[in-house]
Amino acid sequence: MTKGNINVSVENIFPLIKKFLYSDHEIFLRELISNATDATLKLKHLTNIGEAKVEYGNPKIEVKIDKKGKKLHIIDQGIGMTAEEVEKYINQIAFSGAEEFLDKYKDAGKDSGIIGHFGLGFYSAFMVAEKVEIITKSYLEDTEAARWTCDGSPEFTLEPADKTERGTEIILHIADDSTEFLEESRIRELLTKYNKFMPIPIKFGTKEINDPDHKPETKKDKDGKETKEPQKKITVDNIINNPNPAWTKQPTELEDKDYSDFYRELYPMQFEEPLFHIHLNVDYPFNLTGILYFPKMTADLNIQKDKIQLYQNQVFVTDNVEGIVPEFLTMLRGVIDSPDIPLNVSRSYLQADGNVKKISSYITRKVADKLKSLFNDNREDFEKKWNDIKIVIEYGMLSEDKFFEKADAFALYPTVDGKYYTYQELFDKIKDNQTDKDGKLVILYASDEDSQHSYIEAAKDKAYEVLLLDSPIVSHLMQKMESTKENITFARVDADHIDNLIKKDDTKISKLSEEQQTELETILKEAIPSEKFMVQLEAMDSDASPFIITQPEFMRRMKEMQATGGGMFGMGNMPEMYNLVVNTNSDLVGEILSTKTKKKQERLISQSLDLARLSQGLLKGKELSEFIKRSYEMIK
Repeated sequence: MTKGNINVSVENIFPLIKKFLYSDHEIFLRELISNATDATLKLKHLTNIGEAKVEYGNPKIEVKIDKKGKKLHIIDQGIGMTAEEVEKYINQIAFSGAEEFLDKYKDAGKDSGIIGHFGLGFYSAFMVAEKVEIITKSYLEDTEAARWTCDGSPEFTLEPADKTERGTEIILHIADDSTEFLEESRIRELLTKYNKFMPIPIKFGTKEINDPDHKPETKKDKDGKETKEPQKKITVDNIINNPNPAWTKQPTELEDKDYSDFYRELYPMQFEEPLFHIHLNVDYPFNLTGILYFPKMTADLNIQKDKIQLYQNQVFVTDNVEGIVPEFLTMLRGVIDSPDIPLNVSRSYLQADGNVKKISSYITRKVADKLKSLFNDNREDFEKKWNDIKIVIEYGMLSEDKFFEKADAFALYPTVDGKYYTYQELFDKIKDNQTDKDGKLVILYASDEDSQHSYIEAAKDKAYEVLLLDSPIVSHLMQKMESTKENITFARVDADHIDNLIKKDDTKISKLSEEQQTELETILKEAIPSEKFMVQLEAMDSDASPFIITQPEFMRRMKEMQATGGGMFGMGNMPEMYNLVVNTNSDLVGEILSTKTKKKQERLISQSLDLARLSQGLLKGKELSEFIKRSYEMIK
């Protein structure tokens, strides 16, 4: 037996290991199973190239709990180690890796954004164990097994062991403050979380299944009644992982059902089918595989996030993929796996890393190409799914310039009549009819068909197309479109009278003289609260509404943008302001001006104003009750 001290330059390293990563101490199991997987895959490689003179077979990694003995076992059938290799890899290389990691990050704090601890490796075991044993035997012929023991101090022992089969067994003597890791449910939870898709089968206990070779017979009793003998059960290893998940395969090997089944495997509690998937597969200039799914979206931009799982060589790392996946795609679901993402560093470093930026750009391009191909292959189906995916696409157009450029080929602009246009199709459709006298193309839109119905109808009466744009970020997107596309503007149909939204050369003449208009303006300003409405006299068609309430496009849009992040500072706190557009060619407006009875004049103004407010959904509570009562009195 050999005794010795591990060469320690970081004082009290074992307490540091436990203290520094205390909030993340569950990762010890991920680290130890990753090491076991590496050892097994190395043996596979050596047997494939003929350097290992042993049968690879069908090796497993086994995790066992000895609750009474307060021990946790991790057993592999990989390459194993000789005593000399234990001295080299455990006492020198692995320890120096843990030491270097702690020395670099011990002052970073728990909020440093470290998203992975690969490199801490074997010594993470001391976060939960008061003593650790390694019993190992090399695959090499004529080598003795070895047992290494360390009790969390710099002292270790190394002695021969009686292990006869190749591989390594790690025994953790669980500390009193970590007994949760002796519970079967806790270990199963961790294995499912971190190791669900490890490339080597992981055995955790056994289970009973129906014997596939047993076909129960049906027999008749003495009364002729049929009875079926019980199904025979057999006990098999309980393999807790799927070593060959869908993303590790080529797209040509998979069918739609395989993608659907894998989605269920990732999200067993998700009952809706994804709309479509994107299979990522690149090996140059970096390695990246994965499958992204578009789920049905809600208008809430935050509720969807943290659903993409990041793996490194099939080992789960995190579901916070900020900085790796473009932000607009964090609302998707699925898996990304890359050995080229640096996992031992802070997120700020990660976001500045060249490889990560290339990966992010690649994912953006791949998603854009897939959307274009889905649109081209089956436009009708794409249009049906538009409302469920538009929030992601609009968000991408806002946040990623390259995606914005590519989106011209598939981003859709639906109308209130249920038609869908690409931007170029829309431009070609409306350019002749909706270009104003100054040569600017005015794109009309509504955000709510019901509340803006009368305004939509006024626009349609002039054969104008009205888009239906109702996502929470559409104000931001319109602002970007106006600054990017040449000579266009967006205007909501209730932002002004339709003739003012798209001004043509044929200006209408008012029936009222200038003196009459001045008198009318005075009457209206006395009767209408100025803090709510700005009176605006306009000459319109005689059959147009006498009073129309509009909300200026600029102010309303800035308020909406500030509510969702952006716009002009302070606009969100400003009170709602509306224009009251009064049609000077309306017979009713003429009657208001000509009536000699003050009481009747006030009643006509109140009724007309309330009707206009009702059309905008602005008449509520007591004022609505009074309007209804007054209306009944007028028809008695």
